Amino acid sequence: MQQVRILRNIMLGVENLLLHKLRSFLTTLGVVFGVGSVVAMLSVGEGASKEALDQIRKVGSNNIILHSIKSVEEVGQSTTRSHMSVYGLTYDDAMRITEALEHVKQVVPAKVVRKDARLGERVEELRVVGTTPAWFDLVQRDVIAGRVLLPDDVRNLAGVVVLTEYGARRLLATENTIGQTLRVGSEYFEIVGIVRSEEGMAGNIQMPDERTDAYIPIEVARERFGDINTRRSAGSFEREMVELHQMIVEVDDMENVEVTATGIQAMLKRFHKKEDYRMSVPLALLRQAEATKRTFNIVLGSIACISLLVGGIGIMNIMLASVTERTREIGIRRAIGAKQRQIISQFLIETVVLSTLGGLIGIGVGLLIPWIITQIAGMPTIVTLKSVVLSVGISIAIGVVFGLYPAVRAAQVDPIVALRHE
Repeated sequence: MQQVRILRNIMLGVENLLLHKLRSFLTTLGVVFGVGSVVAMLSVGEGASKEALDQIRKVGSNNIILHSIKSVEEVGQSTTRSHMSVYGLTYDDAMRITEALEHVKQVVPAKVVRKDARLGERVEELRVVGTTPAWFDLVQRDVIAGRVLLPDDVRNLAGVVVLTEYGARRLLATENTIGQTLRVGSEYFEIVGIVRSEEGMAGNIQMPDERTDAYIPIEVARERFGDINTRRSAGSFEREMVELHQMIVEVDDMENVEVTATGIQAMLKRFHKKEDYRMSVPLALLRQAEATKRTFNIVLGSIACISLLVGGIGIMNIMLASVTERTREIGIRRAIGAKQRQIISQFLIETVVLSTLGGLIGIGVGLLIPWIITQIAGMPTIVTLKSVVLSVGISIAIGVVFGLYPAVRAAQVDPIVALRHE
């Protein structure tokens, strides 16, 4: 019986709204644009933050990345013929980190030199990375052709190289290039694989790989290219000695990353007189980015909710006017036995129908706006179920909150005064 009464009140409310179609439509516009702006703003914020977070996750939440850099003292010294810069990470650092810190799962060293590579008639400068097969476990890239480095390559000091897709294309190399010989500097290597290339910044962290990488076993890099690098420019040259240019430290569990980073920092300070290294902790940056994302969403959502608030005030204004217009109707209903709660429910249902209808139309607008932004600006947007449910919930709540006062005011009208109203 109660359900039938509620359904009848809803149908009566809809009929009353349809008597003033244009006014009802204009009243819902505030809610439409409010809900639409909530969904659209949150989707834009979600898309922008997700792209940044995905880049950080690619570096690895369980990883700590170390780079060799010149210290302030080293940079200040003149690069004369007799001077050689000695700085950066060492093989001993890698061994100490592996053996002394209990939560370290593995350390992947990388030695980097830039060399001109020749394949047939094509010449291209590549970043030659001497590393171990574990590199491809931590820096996962799709294998387009052939294979990656294997433990046997390291043990046998094999002269093999894995190219990135970008570097391979620059050298006019294809899948059929597997097995051909690539000249790197004055050394020769057999091409055994091509992997997909990807580079860029993940927040403030430089990705470990570059588009022009060529991967060889680290012992082969040390044997053939040595630890001393000479760079010539404008009639002068600079000599530097760097054992390892980069290390990726994999920690056994995400919970142990920060304590392990603190241990590595303390260890390096002990054995390095100068600060000739830089540490990047993707997990810390990931947490910071997630906190920024939450703040960003709260700000955007708050701005959009102001539009919903304006829409709610519009609904209240119209319903107050409707109470005045229907004073005689209210008096007749009260005279024939309608209770105050029935009058309240009638007007409350009308406001909820208005706000809910506006919310549903607003969701459509909110879905359309991000799609247009993505198509025109190429900016990623993500509409989440949470933002849609939140918007609908707020629109219904606005109908109840802003419709309650007009409904109560209508119920409190004196029946005798109402019957005399013209």
